[in-house]
Amino acid sequence: MEWVEFESAAVAAAGFDDREHVLEIVFRSGARYRYRLVSDRVWHEFRSAPSAGRYFAERIRDHFPTEWIS
Repeated sequence: MEWVEFESAAVAAAGFDDREHVLEIVFRSGARYRYRLVSDRVWHEFRSAPSAGRYFAERIRDHFPTEWIS
């Protein structure tokens, strides 16, 4: 899984497994979630978005099967 740290008020880091299409996000709050069926395109857009928090809210949250990790 490829991990990237973010300079975001909401998102601390995220990792993406391109074979399994799984995105894991660690939030500044410490919460960690796994999102399934995420495309490579969404991962690349998320990484390069001017606001990771806004991109997450608009394009990831409530759009993919989600699992709370911790």
